[in-house]
Amino acid sequence: MWQRSVCVGLLALALGYLCLLGPELPHSPLRHLPASLLGGLHRARSLEERVVAAWQAAIARPARRWARVAVGVNACVDVVLSGVKLLEALGLEPGDGKNHAVLNSRQDLKEAFAHFMEKGAAAERFFSDAESFHHIARTASEFPGAQLYVGGNAALIGQKLATNPDLKILLCGPVGPKLHELLDDNVVVPPESMQERDEFHLILEYQAGEEWGQVRAPNANRFIFSHDLSNGALNMLEVFVSSLDEFHPDLVVLSGLHMMEGQSKEMRQRRLMEAVASISDIPTDIPIHLELASMTDQDFMSNIVHQQVFPLVNSIGLNEQELLFLTQSASGPHASLASWSGVPDVGVVSDILFWILKEHGKTAERASDLTRIHFHTLAYHILVTVDGYWGNQVAAVAAGARAAGTQACATENIDTGKVFLKAPLEFVTSQIEALSKISLNPDEPVVHWHREGISFHFTPVLVCKDPVRTVGLGDAISAEGLLYSEVHPQ
Repeated sequence: MWQRSVCVGLLALALGYLCLLGPELPHSPLRHLPASLLGGLHRARSLEERVVAAWQAAIARPARRWARVAVGVNACVDVVLSGVKLLEALGLEPGDGKNHAVLNSRQDLKEAFAHFMEKGAAAERFFSDAESFHHIARTASEFPGAQLYVGGNAALIGQKLATNPDLKILLCGPVGPKLHELLDDNVVVPPESMQERDEFHLILEYQAGEEWGQVRAPNANRFIFSHDLSNGALNMLEVFVSSLDEFHPDLVVLSGLHMMEGQSKEMRQRRLMEAVASISDIPTDIPIHLELASMTDQDFMSNIVHQQVFPLVNSIGLNEQELLFLTQSASGPHASLASWSGVPDVGVVSDILFWILKEHGKTAERASDLTRIHFHTLAYHILVTVDGYWGNQVAAVAAGARAAGTQACATENIDTGKVFLKAPLEFVTSQIEALSKISLNPDEPVVHWHREGISFHFTPVLVCKDPVRTVGLGDAISAEGLLYSEVHPQ
């Protein structure tokens, strides 16, 4: 009897090893095993290992791939460092947090940083005092451990896409000498897009559990601020659009509208209308993806939604803060919700995404091109598409989630020992309508459901336990999702 027990134990060890290698073995002996034994072995693996294996099987390149992608129009140099250490170096004492739409002083900076650190939420603000900002920027760039990176949503998306040797990338934005030095060789910058000085953005990072006075961060994130006039005025938008004639892209990625919040209301309104006119000049057969970012002015967001920006683009990328702000600004569903509590409720998120496409997306009666939204939050992603316009979205949402896990942990592949599953294992697909309740299966982590001609693809994110860098994570996610997406010719 004991010999049989030993043999069974050794067999289990051997099969367990093969099970871990299974995704790498094209003709794995696992396929010859009984289903009951296989099921037991799969259940023995961690949830994270099962999700990664399922993603690997699901992520496939689209049949029709992009060849040339034009990206614009915000670009800068990011100075990344510890937020708490910088504020201490500036002699600022910890205190109560307070939100500020625009930072006019160091006191405003201190209060806004504490406010968002306590929430663990990302935010971006304009610093109005040029002299004070340049002093803070100099202190930050010379601080021990400060790192300089490519910055700006457009430049970050371009940099991420440029890692694919088959892609040719055009980047338009205010590109100074330091930024040009940091860009991938695969990124082409038009001469008209070059300028003598770089625009610097300060990225104040904090870690999960980090404390500053009475404030304790629930998770890792960052607070961004700048005194950026070139990006704030969208100076390179016209250069960007005029460059498309020669470059002939098959995809356009646009970001930077949020940078205009630092302008006066009159200037902002005029520039937005000029932006609409410029975007309208892009040939309609070239799909446009708009990447949103943190904003504070509800009137401005409402203008972006209603004044023909949304109908001009085919795809939108945004996170949970931007989604909630959007529905509050445009009186959408759940607009009375003041803020998210913990992981954003999937049903609430789904309702808002559905409303955006139903109210502002393409229909037989509405002259809009909007057919796709890529929503990303720390714990999960959802890709929402109007049926018939996009393909390969299972692979796209899985690739975006995979990118979140690798970039945050700075690993080439997901290290399941460094990540954890934070997404809800059970959720409802709407808080308004009586739709289905879904239980997440780690072996099939991309969940698909329909709602009135609109498809939803949900997948969890494997959250990095000790993130190395959070800056540009949303941009990397959107870039990867676009890379694996396929637009259907109409």
